[in-house]
Amino acid sequence: MISWINGDLVDLWQTNQKFFVLINCQGLGYEIQILESFFLKLKTNQISTKNINLWIKHIKKEDSDLLFGFTSKDQKNFFIEILSIRGVGSQIGIGILNKFSISEVINAIQTQDKKLICSVPGIGQKMSDRLILELKSKFKSEILHEEEKNKDEFEIKDPEINKMIEDLQLTLQSLSYKNKEINTILPIIIKEIDLLGKKENNLSFEKLLKLAMHYLDEDSSNIAR
Repeated sequence: MISWINGDLVDLWQTNQKFFVLINCQGLGYEIQILESFFLKLKTNQISTKNINLWIKHIKKEDSDLLFGFTSKDQKNFFIEILSIRGVGSQIGIGILNKFSISEVINAIQTQDKKLICSVPGIGQKMSDRLILELKSKFKSEILHEEEKNKDEFEIKDPEINKMIEDLQLTLQSLSYKNKEINTILPIIIKEIDLLGKKENNLSFEKLLKLAMHYLDEDSSNIAR
């Protein structure tokens, strides 16, 4: 069983949406499927092709041995957890990690963002439901940690302002903004609250909503460009 490898790059190639490297380790060549992000870094010489370290998931089949390589142990462990779900194969697992970071997947599980999960090729509605249900159980501690972190980050002692922020989140969600986008601009909005100054009667829900939509739309236009 191969769990980890260190060696030099001999070759790399892409077959459809699969990305491979050939690693020379002590005179033996190991063909390993890797994530697209790592493949592109190697291809564009952003990282050295010498002394490459990969965490390996070795899958033995009747007619083949498949090696999947990851640059971190967390990626490998996450991949293994995904494979333990009924009906989810290795290419679905690789597809998820190709498209999203572990924290993005955990956030999608936490918010039950089925649309995001379904955006991965090969994942339909039923599979996304199963993924969210089972991964929520597997990553319960990580999700709780993320919830506590968000709670600490956005918590405001003034109950009136806190209620305004909660209403703002609900309103933005109803306007089809994603939770990830909303959470990104909330710290900015909270800082703006101090600048607007409640005591000077400059603070209102309408102003906060207008400000939030301005930042969200500005981010969207930047991405489009």
